[in-house]
Amino acid sequence: MIKVPSQLPYLLISFDINHFGRSSTFIPNIILKKYFHISALKMTESQENIFLFVPNIIGFGRVILAIISFYFMPTHCILACVCYVTSALLDAIDGHAARYFNQSTKFGAILDQLTDRAGTACLMMTLATFYPQYTFWFQISMAIDITCHWMYLHTVTLQGKASHKFIDMSENPIMRIYYTNKLVLFFMCAGNEAFYAALYVMYFYSGPTVLGIGLYKLIAIISAPVAIVKAGISVLQGVVGAINLSTIDINERAALAAKQKN
Repeated sequence: MIKVPSQLPYLLISFDINHFGRSSTFIPNIILKKYFHISALKMTESQENIFLFVPNIIGFGRVILAIISFYFMPTHCILACVCYVTSALLDAIDGHAARYFNQSTKFGAILDQLTDRAGTACLMMTLATFYPQYTFWFQISMAIDITCHWMYLHTVTLQGKASHKFIDMSENPIMRIYYTNKLVLFFMCAGNEAFYAALYVMYFYSGPTVLGIGLYKLIAIISAPVAIVKAGISVLQGVVGAINLSTIDINERAALAAKQKN
Protein backbone atom coordinates (compact mmCIF):
# COMPACT_ATOMS: atom_id res chain seq x y z
CA MET A 1 0.00 0.00 0.00
CA ILE A 2 1.44 3.36 -1.03
CA LYS A 3 0.04 6.55 0.47
CA VAL A 4 0.46 9.73 -1.52
CA PRO A 5 -0.28 12.99 0.31
CA SER A 6 -1.66 15.88 -1.75
CA GLN A 7 -0.75 19.54 -1.35
CA LEU A 8 -3.82 20.02 0.85
CA PRO A 9 -3.13 19.10 4.48
CA TYR A 10 -6.45 17.38 4.97
CA LEU A 11 -6.37 15.24 1.79
CA LEU A 12 -4.61 11.86 1.84
CA ILE A 13 -4.59 9.74 -1.26
CA SER A 14 -4.12 5.99 -1.04
CA PHE A 15 -4.07 3.30 -3.64
CA ASP A 16 -2.94 -0.32 -3.80
CA ILE A 17 -0.41 -1.24 -6.49
CA ASN A 18 -1.36 -4.91 -6.14
CA HIS A 19 -4.83 -3.96 -7.38
CA PHE A 20 -3.33 -2.97 -10.74
CA GLY A 21 -0.92 -5.93 -10.96
CA ARG A 22 2.85 -5.98 -11.31
CA SER A 23 2.75 -5.14 -15.00
CA SER A 24 0.70 -1.97 -14.49
CA THR A 25 2.27 1.38 -15.13
CA PHE A 26 3.06 3.23 -11.88
CA ILE A 27 1.50 6.68 -11.75
CA PRO A 28 4.05 9.22 -10.51
CA ASN A 29 3.28 10.94 -7.24
CA ILE A 30 3.45 14.40 -8.76
CA ILE A 31 0.64 13.61 -11.21
CA LEU A 32 -1.59 12.33 -8.43
CA LYS A 33 -0.84 15.38 -6.31
CA LYS A 34 -1.63 17.78 -9.11
CA TYR A 35 -4.82 15.98 -10.12
CA PHE A 36 -6.32 15.72 -6.64
CA HIS A 37 -5.19 19.23 -5.70
CA ILE A 38 -7.06 20.69 -8.67
CA SER A 39 -10.12 18.54 -7.89
CA ALA A 40 -10.12 19.70 -4.27
CA LEU A 41 -9.85 23.33 -5.33
CA LYS A 42 -12.78 22.95 -7.70
CA MET A 43 -14.81 21.31 -4.93
CA THR A 44 -13.96 24.16 -2.54
CA GLU A 45 -14.86 26.82 -5.10
CA SER A 46 -18.24 25.19 -5.70
CA GLN A 47 -19.18 25.34 -2.01
CA GLU A 48 -21.15 28.42 -0.96
CA ASN A 49 -20.51 30.22 2.30
CA ILE A 50 -24.00 30.60 3.75
CA PHE A 51 -22.75 32.97 6.43
CA LEU A 52 -21.64 35.49 3.80
CA PHE A 53 -25.00 35.65 2.04
CA VAL A 54 -26.30 39.22 1.90
CA PRO A 55 -29.46 38.61 4.00
CA ASN A 56 -27.44 36.75 6.63
CA ILE A 57 -24.91 39.58 6.88
CA ILE A 58 -27.86 41.91 7.43
CA GLY A 59 -29.07 39.45 10.06
CA PHE A 60 -25.74 39.66 11.88
CA GLY A 61 -26.09 43.45 11.81
CA ARG A 62 -29.51 43.07 13.42
CA VAL A 63 -27.96 41.01 16.21
CA ILE A 64 -25.30 43.66 16.89
CA LEU A 65 -27.88 46.47 16.96
CA ALA A 66 -30.11 44.43 19.26
CA ILE A 67 -27.26 43.82 21.71
CA ILE A 68 -26.47 47.55 21.78
CA SER A 69 -30.12 48.33 22.49
CA PHE A 70 -30.19 45.76 25.31
CA TYR A 71 -27.22 47.41 26.96
CA PHE A 72 -28.74 50.89 26.92
CA MET A 73 -32.38 49.94 27.56
CA PRO A 74 -32.40 50.56 31.33
CA THR A 75 -30.91 54.04 31.12
CA HIS A 76 -30.81 55.58 27.62
CA CYS A 77 -34.24 55.49 26.04
CA ILE A 78 -33.53 57.29 22.75
CA LEU A 79 -30.36 55.39 21.88
CA ALA A 80 -31.94 52.07 22.79
CA CYS A 81 -35.02 52.87 20.70
CA VAL A 82 -32.96 53.85 17.66
CA CYS A 83 -30.97 50.61 17.74
CA TYR A 84 -34.00 48.45 18.50
CA VAL A 85 -36.20 49.97 15.79
CA THR A 86 -33.38 49.85 13.22
CA SER A 87 -32.84 46.19 14.00
CA ALA A 88 -36.56 45.54 13.54
CA LEU A 89 -36.71 47.43 10.23
CA LEU A 90 -33.75 45.47 8.88
CA ASP A 91 -35.90 42.36 9.34
CA ALA A 92 -37.97 43.46 6.34
CA ILE A 93 -34.90 44.41 4.31
CA ASP A 94 -33.14 41.08 4.74
CA GLY A 95 -36.28 39.31 3.55
CA HIS A 96 -36.29 41.33 0.33
CA ALA A 97 -32.55 40.75 -0.06
CA ALA A 98 -33.03 37.01 0.31
CA ARG A 99 -35.60 36.97 -2.48
CA TYR A 100 -33.68 39.40 -4.71
CA PHE A 101 -30.38 37.51 -4.51
CA ASN A 102 -32.06 34.10 -4.31
CA GLN A 103 -30.33 33.50 -0.99
CA SER A 104 -33.13 32.21 1.22
CA THR A 105 -31.72 29.73 3.74
CA LYS A 106 -32.93 27.81 6.76
CA PHE A 107 -30.11 29.39 8.76
CA GLY A 108 -31.33 32.86 7.82
CA ALA A 109 -34.91 32.02 8.75
CA ILE A 110 -33.88 30.71 12.16
CA LEU A 111 -31.50 33.63 12.73
CA ASP A 112 -34.35 36.06 12.05
CA GLN A 113 -36.72 34.26 14.38
CA LEU A 114 -34.19 33.99 17.20
CA THR A 115 -33.28 37.67 16.85
CA ASP A 116 -36.95 38.65 17.00
CA ARG A 117 -37.65 36.44 19.98
CA ALA A 118 -34.52 37.56 21.85
CA GLY A 119 -35.31 41.22 21.16
CA THR A 120 -38.86 40.95 22.48
CA ALA A 121 -37.75 38.87 25.47
CA CYS A 122 -35.05 41.35 26.52
CA LEU A 123 -37.48 44.24 26.13
CA MET A 124 -39.96 42.42 28.38
CA MET A 125 -37.24 41.77 30.95
CA THR A 126 -36.57 45.50 31.06
CA LEU A 127 -40.29 46.25 31.34
CA ALA A 128 -40.53 43.81 34.25
CA THR A 129 -37.97 45.92 36.12
CA PHE A 130 -39.86 49.11 35.24
CA TYR A 131 -43.27 47.71 36.20
CA PRO A 132 -42.59 44.97 38.78
CA GLN A 133 -46.29 44.64 39.62
CA TYR A 134 -46.84 43.20 36.12
CA THR A 135 -43.82 40.89 36.12
CA PHE A 136 -45.94 37.73 35.97
CA TRP A 137 -47.73 38.87 32.81
CA PHE A 138 -44.47 39.79 31.14
CA GLN A 139 -43.14 36.35 32.05
CA ILE A 140 -46.19 34.61 30.59
CA SER A 141 -46.03 36.69 27.43
CA MET A 142 -42.32 35.97 27.05
CA ALA A 143 -42.80 32.23 27.58
CA ILE A 144 -45.61 32.06 25.02
CA ASP A 145 -43.67 34.08 22.47
CA ILE A 146 -40.50 32.01 22.69
CA THR A 147 -41.86 28.48 23.11
CA CYS A 148 -44.71 28.63 20.62
CA HIS A 149 -42.71 30.33 17.88
CA TRP A 150 -39.86 27.86 18.33
CA MET A 151 -42.17 24.84 18.31
CA TYR A 152 -43.75 26.02 15.07
CA LEU A 153 -40.49 26.99 13.34
CA HIS A 154 -38.77 23.75 14.36
CA THR A 155 -41.65 21.72 12.95
CA VAL A 156 -41.57 23.73 9.72
CA THR A 157 -37.85 23.01 9.39
CA LEU A 158 -38.40 19.28 9.93
CA GLN A 159 -41.14 19.30 7.31
CA GLY A 160 -38.71 20.85 4.85
CA LYS A 161 -40.71 23.97 4.10
CA ALA A 162 -38.88 26.97 2.69
CA SER A 163 -40.39 29.38 5.22
CA HIS A 164 -42.41 29.28 8.42
CA LYS A 165 -44.84 31.60 6.57
CA PHE A 166 -45.81 28.79 4.16
CA ILE A 167 -49.04 27.18 5.34
CA ASP A 168 -50.50 23.92 4.04
CA MET A 169 -54.21 23.75 3.22
CA SER A 170 -54.53 21.11 5.94
CA GLU A 171 -53.40 23.54 8.63
CA ASN A 172 -55.43 26.09 10.61
CA PRO A 173 -57.28 28.71 8.48
CA ILE A 174 -56.44 31.46 10.98
CA MET A 175 -52.75 30.74 10.51
CA ARG A 176 -53.23 30.82 6.75
CA ILE A 177 -54.80 34.29 6.88
CA TYR A 178 -52.18 35.49 9.35
CA TYR A 179 -49.24 34.53 7.17
CA THR A 180 -50.63 34.96 3.64
CA ASN A 181 -52.35 38.33 4.12
CA LYS A 182 -49.54 40.88 4.33
CA LEU A 183 -51.78 43.60 5.75
CA VAL A 184 -52.98 41.37 8.58
CA LEU A 185 -49.45 40.21 9.35
CA PHE A 186 -48.09 43.76 9.36
CA PHE A 187 -50.96 45.08 11.49
CA MET A 188 -50.58 42.36 14.10
CA CYS A 189 -46.79 42.57 14.32
CA ALA A 190 -46.74 46.38 14.32
CA GLY A 191 -49.50 46.57 16.93
CA ASN A 192 -47.74 44.07 19.18
CA GLU A 193 -44.42 45.94 18.95
CA ALA A 194 -46.19 49.27 19.47
CA PHE A 195 -47.69 48.04 22.73
CA TYR A 196 -44.40 47.03 24.34
CA ALA A 197 -42.52 49.97 22.83
CA ALA A 198 -45.10 52.40 24.23
CA LEU A 199 -44.80 50.84 27.68
CA TYR A 200 -41.05 51.27 27.46
CA VAL A 201 -41.04 54.89 26.27
CA MET A 202 -43.76 56.04 28.69
CA TYR A 203 -41.51 55.04 31.58
CA PHE A 204 -39.17 57.86 30.52
CA TYR A 205 -41.53 60.32 28.81
CA SER A 206 -45.25 60.94 29.04
CA GLY A 207 -45.35 62.63 25.64
CA PRO A 208 -47.89 65.24 24.51
CA THR A 209 -51.37 65.04 26.00
CA VAL A 210 -54.06 63.60 23.74
CA LEU A 211 -57.64 63.33 24.99
CA GLY A 212 -56.37 64.03 28.47
CA ILE A 213 -53.90 61.11 28.34
CA GLY A 214 -50.21 61.03 27.57
CA LEU A 215 -49.53 60.00 23.96
CA TYR A 216 -47.47 56.91 24.79
CA LYS A 217 -49.97 55.71 27.34
CA LEU A 218 -52.74 56.17 24.76
CA ILE A 219 -50.77 54.13 22.23
CA ALA A 220 -50.31 51.39 24.83
CA ILE A 221 -54.06 51.32 25.56
CA ILE A 222 -55.04 51.21 21.88
CA SER A 223 -52.50 48.54 20.95
CA ALA A 224 -53.11 46.33 24.01
CA PRO A 225 -55.93 44.32 22.34
CA VAL A 226 -53.66 43.66 19.35
CA ALA A 227 -50.93 42.37 21.66
CA ILE A 228 -53.43 40.07 23.38
CA VAL A 229 -54.69 38.67 20.06
CA LYS A 230 -51.09 38.27 18.90
CA ALA A 231 -50.37 36.21 22.03
CA GLY A 232 -53.39 34.05 21.20
CA ILE A 233 -52.08 33.51 17.67
CA SER A 234 -48.72 32.51 19.14
CA VAL A 235 -50.47 29.88 21.26
CA LEU A 236 -52.21 28.66 18.12
CA GLN A 237 -48.81 28.47 16.42
CA GLY A 238 -47.61 26.24 19.23
CA VAL A 239 -50.68 23.99 18.94
CA VAL A 240 -50.30 23.67 15.15
CA GLY A 241 -46.59 22.97 15.58
CA ALA A 242 -47.25 20.33 18.24
CA ILE A 243 -49.86 18.58 16.08
CA ASN A 244 -47.59 18.58 13.04
CA LEU A 245 -44.65 17.38 15.13
CA SER A 246 -46.74 14.49 16.47
CA THR A 247 -47.66 13.63 12.87
CA ILE A 248 -43.97 13.51 11.97
CA ASP A 249 -43.36 11.20 14.95
CA ILE A 250 -46.21 8.89 13.92
CA ASN A 251 -44.94 8.67 10.34
CA GLU A 252 -41.37 8.00 11.47
CA ARG A 253 -42.48 5.30 13.93
CA ALA A 254 -44.64 3.67 11.25
CA ALA A 255 -41.73 3.71 8.79
CA LEU A 256 -39.41 2.22 11.42
CA ALA A 257 -41.92 -0.51 12.28
CA ALA A 258 -42.34 -1.39 8.60
CA LYS A 259 -38.56 -1.53 8.17
CA GLN A 260 -38.17 -3.84 11.17
CA LYS A 261 -40.83 -6.21 9.80
CA ASN A 262 -38.97 -6.46 6.52
